[in-house]
Amino acid sequence: MGSFTPVRPVLTANLPGEWLTRHEQGHISRRTTVAGIGCWLLAVSPEAAAEPQPRLRFGVLGYGTAAWEVDVMRRHALDTAYGVSIEAQRLAGAEAGKTSLLAGSVDVIVSDWVWVMRQRSEGADLVFYPYSRAVGALELPQGSPIRTLADLEGKRLGIAGGPLDKSWILLRALGLRQLKRDLAEEVHPVFGAPPLLEQEFLARRLDGLLTFWNFAARLEAGGARPLISVAQMLQGLGVSAELPMLGYVFHESWARANPIALARFTNATAAAKSLLASSDDEWRMLAPQLGTDDPHLQAALRHAYRVGIPHRFGKDERDGAARLFTILADLGGEDLVGKATSLDPSVFWTIPA
Repeated sequence: MGSFTPVRPVLTANLPGEWLTRHEQGHISRRTTVAGIGCWLLAVSPEAAAEPQPRLRFGVLGYGTAAWEVDVMRRHALDTAYGVSIEAQRLAGAEAGKTSLLAGSVDVIVSDWVWVMRQRSEGADLVFYPYSRAVGALELPQGSPIRTLADLEGKRLGIAGGPLDKSWILLRALGLRQLKRDLAEEVHPVFGAPPLLEQEFLARRLDGLLTFWNFAARLEAGGARPLISVAQMLQGLGVSAELPMLGYVFHESWARANPIALARFTNATAAAKSLLASSDDEWRMLAPQLGTDDPHLQAALRHAYRVGIPHRFGKDERDGAARLFTILADLGGEDLVGKATSLDPSVFWTIPA
């Protein structure tokens, strides 16, 4: 079982770079297989299925993979099959999800382990269970002459999020390793929300865009070219590309008090992932949730989702997370990682077999 020490986000003043804003916008210590990161979890007996189902409140965004998986679970009644009542609660945004979890309004959200570490360093008892490796990529417009990181010098680069975005810090770290220069001093960064930056990119007002995987898939379906993915950044920094950055996040105290609900929930979500990994029919039924009628973009989203399913989470990945945390702490400092000076491996929760 995992235990740990917490972290919380802090806003920094006087950060370099241009911000694009839209005020009116609402805008384990165990190896596992790809098809079932929870297959080895608690089995559900017929007797258990007949018992009152434990309830789990799952905070999900109205878009994205967690909502897709909830749709699959409901369509196949996987929550009932695994003996858990999953109450999906719609979130206004990622930050709203974090606030809801910390306030106890939901039991589980999807977030990244760096945020979990930050919260633990400040006293919260949050833990992380692997969910996805899909993070994003640096996209270039059609016909771009850029071929290497060195070619980014002087270019206007969109960055989804802010100066403390993990992908941006990884890109900077890779630049320091390969070029011996900090890309923060080489490019003209433009920070903003992914939808707004996507429009800037399509209008050719950006020379490149570092964005989340679903937006990257959308751009690539329209002809954009990836210069480098976050997985390739990790490899370039000596970290396993299998390291999942996103995971189910919950309070350790809640997990200890509700082990059956948690195990059944992760079994049900693993079954949903397995269906999405193996069946194109599932994606055809999921099409109304994807936000596009374009079959090429639907195929790109399907492919990117499948590539992002964790294949394993063992010693290499945990060691890689520790190295990556050091890199992030060096560049992002306390504003990013809080008071923690090294990664506590117990941030990664292990569900008992």
